[in-house]
Amino acid sequence: MRLQFSPSCLKNLCRSLLVLVLALGGGIQPAAAAEKQSFKIAWSIYVGWMPWDYANQSGILKKWADKYGIKIELTQINDYVESINQYTAGGFDGCAMTNMDTLTIPAAGGVDSTVLIVGDYSNGNDGVVLKGKGKKLADIKGLPVNLVELSVSHYLLARGLESVGLKERDIKVVNTSDADIVGAYAAKSTVATVTWKPQLSEILAAPDAQLVFDSSKIPGEILDLMVVNTVTLKNNPQLGKALVGAWYETLALMAKKDGKALGSMAKASGTDIAGFNSQLDTTKLFWTPAEAVAFTTHANLVKTNDQVRKFSFDHGLLGEGAKTVDAVGLEFPGGKTLGNAKNIKMRFDATYMQMAAAGKL
Repeated sequence: MRLQFSPSCLKNLCRSLLVLVLALGGGIQPAAAAEKQSFKIAWSIYVGWMPWDYANQSGILKKWADKYGIKIELTQINDYVESINQYTAGGFDGCAMTNMDTLTIPAAGGVDSTVLIVGDYSNGNDGVVLKGKGKKLADIKGLPVNLVELSVSHYLLARGLESVGLKERDIKVVNTSDADIVGAYAAKSTVATVTWKPQLSEILAAPDAQLVFDSSKIPGEILDLMVVNTVTLKNNPQLGKALVGAWYETLALMAKKDGKALGSMAKASGTDIAGFNSQLDTTKLFWTPAEAVAFTTHANLVKTNDQVRKFSFDHGLLGEGAKTVDAVGLEFPGGKTLGNAKNIKMRFDATYMQMAAAGKL
């Protein structure tokens, strides 16, 4: 007899197995080794992370790595959640991910992780779509909704439901990979979808697609980050300097509307420059390190992440042994913390961005 599990059960099982593997490994992970010269960074296709692709293709990343005498291998992973799982398992030293996913996957799995770069927040890049022009968010009641379960899409949906007096029990979540979400929307049986750009843009191009809620309604809550293993960063500060230096050099080109840079990013994300710019329009990028530092050191960052961690706990995402929302500790600039201060596993660190702002990289 074959055992069958729901997608959510499978995901929770994978999380539990990952925590067990890390525990049995005695905390010894390839990504957490002492000082070394070569590093692996993972990323996936998303407008806020396309600068990494251009930094790599253009040689900017190599230039900064060479400056600090190291090698950085940037690897694109087609499935976003898989990229985070591989980072959590020690396969990568860093990974592009959101704040919620940093908390619920590596941090909840016991991997001490540092937010090295706060790149942007979604300001319309994530959206809830219903089939049928003129539909409203309230019309989602009773419908199956395709999304990446337990991701920021799930969080966005929960926040949207709150705004119209609905709860998650009023809909049915259909777990769908981000790589399959566009194809799933085309199916006749699909009536509601939550996803992020560029997939969101493709879906909204359909004649029957109606955007009913997006992340511009919850500004600053869905953050796009570069996260690195805390122990690795501590032992290898040159990695932090090289990544931050490459990031802001690339953003400077984008800010100048550099056609070569924008064209490369657009092509890599499956669109043209006009399409890519439309994605940037719904992304609140922090173009300079000074902007990123101001955001990261503001008191609002603590408030928004408090909301995120409460959602995460309510959905069982802080680990099987998490009996309270405070199970996993978060640290912010200035020594502020949320949760268990003796179990800090997610750290917002503005140090390297401050170096960049001061011209000290």
